[in-house]
Amino acid sequence: MHDTLLLFGATGDLAQRYLFPSLLRLHGDGLLPAGFRVRGLALSGHDSEAFRAILRERLSQLRHYTPTPAQLEQFLARVDYRPVDLRSPASVAEAVADRIGQPCVSYLSIPPGLYISTCQGLAQAGAFAAPNRLMLEKPIGHDLDSAREINASIGALIDEDRIFRIDHYLGKAAVQNLMALRFGNTLLEAVWNRNHIDSVNILVSETEGVDGRNAYYARSGALRDMVQSHILQLLCLVAMEPPASLAADRIRDEKVKVLRALRPFTAAEAQRHTVRARYIAGQIDGQPVQAYAPPDGSEVETFVGVTAHIDNWRWAGVPFHLVTGKRMAERSTVVTVTLKPVSHWLFERPDGAHAAPNRLIFRLQPQEDIELGLMSSLAGPEWGTLELHPLELELSSQTGHDRRIAYERLFIDALNGSHALFVRSDEVEAAWAWTDSVTEGWTSGDVPLAYYPAGTQGPREAAHFLPAQFDAVGRPARRS
Repeated sequence: MHDTLLLFGATGDLAQRYLFPSLLRLHGDGLLPAGFRVRGLALSGHDSEAFRAILRERLSQLRHYTPTPAQLEQFLARVDYRPVDLRSPASVAEAVADRIGQPCVSYLSIPPGLYISTCQGLAQAGAFAAPNRLMLEKPIGHDLDSAREINASIGALIDEDRIFRIDHYLGKAAVQNLMALRFGNTLLEAVWNRNHIDSVNILVSETEGVDGRNAYYARSGALRDMVQSHILQLLCLVAMEPPASLAADRIRDEKVKVLRALRPFTAAEAQRHTVRARYIAGQIDGQPVQAYAPPDGSEVETFVGVTAHIDNWRWAGVPFHLVTGKRMAERSTVVTVTLKPVSHWLFERPDGAHAAPNRLIFRLQPQEDIELGLMSSLAGPEWGTLELHPLELELSSQTGHDRRIAYERLFIDALNGSHALFVRSDEVEAAWAWTDSVTEGWTSGDVPLAYYPAGTQGPREAAHFLPAQFDAVGRPARRS
């Protein structure tokens, strides 16, 4: 296991909210090497003591994990800091030169526009010599051309098998359970195809707004920020063929096949099968929130609904409804697989036309569970009457204070050199190729921007992207 982490973007929101808390938890659990060291690097002109003071205040107020005072101070003793100008390869090389004597992992939690110059500096310093590794936060670029440029430039400096591209959704235990349930159960594999599945819905709704990410979001929007990375990864895990083994490249080979089979969008299809929208002023948890106003006045979206099709033998004709939005009524990530109705209906009530379909529902956040809706008969004098009842499986008891952060698993895997939960360069480019077809369809088809009040379920135009029996926040309506 590598024992040095060079963390670029150490003063940023991601590092402060997730990366350092993850490293602290791993330290507290004894999962980091005895000699493990972290060097934080960013533009701010702190010295190491000032940076540790910032971390101490932040890490002593965690809601999901409370370290002992001794654990916190032991961890902080492993951390130092250097200011750096990431636009200058020479500045980067100078800032890390004294840490190159031991196996190191460089983590880039910075805008993708700074990836190439930072990597050039790391290469100059010798930080890319084997067995050193590189972790890259997604998105990789902002379109296919920029992704190819980044991949090619970095690939010329460090071997692909030592690059770890992050999609933090893949570090979530519930997402890994999705793959375990698919490939570990004969019952599911038998029906996992176009003959039995009517549709698939993937919903990622957030109560948070664009706050603090204005400049970035104005360039990306919901499609590039969420669909291109997180939602397409969930789609791949649902739709991929069984890999020959759990070896990283066997898994990634199958995901790439799915991405390449996604039907590109034309202008006409973008008009029929997509909706884009932006939140206006409204209320979240009873508190007023402002509308999102991009600094450049662009028509960037905060909500996307897309119906995707996978043109292969397993999924031909099955719609995949992909929905994501900010400032929605509830924070929720749900994958819903709706099965086709039974071929011949035997019962009186409900009649076949109004029977609720079987649905397999994977809830990934805020809770982690699986629900299978089954029709069953009511007892007593109501013979012949069926009602939908849920069969539930709790995936995790780690809630609230005990909750694990996905980055914990990703750090451990990268330090150990395991690629299974990371994204390969051809995955990135295939995802961008399809995403670009959507944006080009919006432009050529003149797809208008809709609006929705903050705290609601998105625009009315997007209602058809969710199953008919879903409630207002995209969850299956439950019986009391």
